[in-house]
Amino acid sequence: MTEIEPIFDKKCTCKMCKKSFTSKKLRSRFIKVKSYDTDFCPNYTSDETNPILYHAEVCPYCGFSSSSDFSPYFPPGSNDDIQVKVCDLWVPRDFGQKRTINDAIKTYKLAIYCGLLKKEKQIAIAGLYMRLAWLYRNLQNEEQEQRFLKLASNTYLQSYMTDDFKGTQVSEVKILYLIGELSRRTYQSAEAIKYFSKVIEKQNRSIESGIVDMARERWYEMREHQKVEK
Repeated sequence: MTEIEPIFDKKCTCKMCKKSFTSKKLRSRFIKVKSYDTDFCPNYTSDETNPILYHAEVCPYCGFSSSSDFSPYFPPGSNDDIQVKVCDLWVPRDFGQKRTINDAIKTYKLAIYCGLLKKEKQIAIAGLYMRLAWLYRNLQNEEQEQRFLKLASNTYLQSYMTDDFKGTQVSEVKILYLIGELSRRTYQSAEAIKYFSKVIEKQNRSIESGIVDMARERWYEMREHQKVEK
């Protein structure tokens, strides 16, 4: 009997050059989470079965990188921009094999660059920044983790202010919580309290009571910490 491997090849079609390639993905039955951090970062039982490593897909032919959150639409002029700034400079590399954390970091940076050139939704870019920060957390590289948490926080805020998260899987309560929590983690206390308060205000209108409870816990912890400091 053939043993099923945790990692399999997913067939992909590049949104840019339209060529076919494969990218590794993890079978859901092998993904086991032992805990979550307060910014929803999952801690897996094994680095070998961490699906975050395979979130970004890189075309080996033209270098265009994206995630499942990217739309198929390219705004006018963005194709030309990507062609000149990514494809024409691309030295063929294959990220379609098993990845280390450092490999994955390169794919995220490529996907963020491509997403910015493509004028992708802020909510999609913010998700890439946040996952990239999680990878640096795994490496215990606090400087880079802080850098990308700040970028994620600012980009989630832009998404919230422009309503570009509407119609995605990220609810208003969740994006408000994320802005608050990423602000807290990057030592922007006033901003964190402001957005946790916005979540708590929605407690009677939200079905996401777990997120409201988390916001209340963080808000209370910060208030108590402020009292101690005074």
